[in-house]
Amino acid sequence: MLASHFDADSGVRAAGETQLFGKVTWQKVGRVTEPGRYMFTFGWVNVTADDLAIWKQFPNASFALVKILTEDIEDEYRLGAFDPGDPPDDRPHGD
Repeated sequence: MLASHFDADSGVRAAGETQLFGKVTWQKVGRVTEPGRYMFTFGWVNVTADDLAIWKQFPNASFALVKILTEDIEDEYRLGAFDPGDPPDDRPHGD
């Protein structure tokens, strides 16, 4: 990746090959079960087998949504760093 300046307030890189666009959860991408390219709210998101393995281990994890800057495809994203989130609540409801 090219050197760049990260603006912590906006979550967007000022220069470089990628830009960060918030976070995304498994639920937000439709709990997909296979690696692939999926239509998302405002473009396409690429989900890898490694991403799915993390979601299977940490179902509440959120990934940084990273825009892929290419000349021929607009609105293409991949999943970046993740936060494992809260552990799943395995307690029966009503406890």
